[in-house]
Amino acid sequence: MFGLWRRDNGKGVVDALHHRIVEQSREPALYEAGGLPDTVEGRFESLDLHVLLVLRRLRALPVPADEVAQELVDRVFAHFDISLRELGVGDSGVSRRIKKLASAFYNRMRRYDPLLDAGESTALAAEIAAHLDIEPGRVTPLARYALASEGTLAACNLDAILSAPGFARVTSPEGEEVGP
Repeated sequence: MFGLWRRDNGKGVVDALHHRIVEQSREPALYEAGGLPDTVEGRFESLDLHVLLVLRRLRALPVPADEVAQELVDRVFAHFDISLRELGVGDSGVSRRIKKLASAFYNRMRRYDPLLDAGESTALAAEIAAHLDIEPGRVTPLARYALASEGTLAACNLDAILSAPGFARVTSPEGEEVGP
C-alpha cells in the first residue's frame, strides 16, 4: 500500500475512497429507513456525516493516514466545486458558495464529534434534525447507523479503509437491517 501511495501521491486511492463514501452516503436505505429527506440538504448532511466518520478513524491511525485525511477533504471540496458548476453556478459565485459549504461542513464536524464520542444517538439525531428542520425521531435510525459505523470503522486499519470503508448497515425503526 505504501508503495502505491508514493507513486501517485495517493490521489487515485483517495479518489476511489471518496467515490465509495459518496456511494454509501446516497444509499437508498439511509433515506428510507434512515429517515433522511432525499433533498440537496439531506444528501449534504449524509455526505458530511460519512466523511466525518472516515476522518475520525483516520485521525486515530498512524502516518500516512493524516495525508489521506487531507487528500480526502480536498477531494470532497473539489467535488462540491464541480457540483456547483454543474448546477449552473457561475465562476464568481462558486468561491462564495464553497466558503458557505466549508463553514457548514466544519460546523457539523465540531457539533457531531462530541456526540459521536459520547455515543449519544438521541442527541446526534437531534443535531442532525436541527440542520434539516425535521423531527429528531425521524433520523434516529440514521444516528444509530452512524454510531454503529463508528464501531465498524474502529476495527479498520488504513488498508481496510482504503479498500472498502467499514460502514454499518441501516436498521429500520423496528430494528430490522436494511440497505448495504
